Amino acid sequence: MKITVLAVGKIKEKYFTGAVEEYAKRLSRFCRLELVEVADEKTPDGAGRAQELQIRIKEGERILQKLPGSSFVVALAIDGRMLDSVELSRQMERWNVNGISHITFVIGGSLGLSPQVLERADMKLSFSKMTFPHQLMRVILLEQVYRSYMIRSGAPYHK
Repeated sequence: MKITVLAVGKIKEKYFTGAVEEYAKRLSRFCRLELVEVADEKTPDGAGRAQELQIRIKEGERILQKLPGSSFVVALAIDGRMLDSVELSRQMERWNVNGISHITFVIGGSLGLSPQVLERADMKLSFSKMTFPHQLMRVILLEQVYRSYMIRSGAPYHK
């Protein structure tokens, strides 16, 4: 299986970069992982709703340009479906059994995802009702994907 993580913005903190690299290394025995970044837009202080929407739309256009056409798209969104780790593992197994060989997880910028990206998504997934920094979300996502593979393999990592 191929897994793409398509995210807005660059990771600036070395501790996040190190964690992403570690999980990418661990995942290499289970899947082909591709990490794709698109540029983020600066949000001016005091930006209104209309300006924030325009920023999400610009970032969304960049995301849509990079989305692989045949990929199953999972948008990370607060209002998405919440799964526990075992449920995510089972869902990933179902995708595999159903012939889905490429999954793209999409992580928006600090303002979230554009309506166009959310419409394009095959599934919206929420990790929490809380808001996480988008850079940290990459680490959390990769850890949970790794955990899914470990659950499926029966490894004690999950316990």
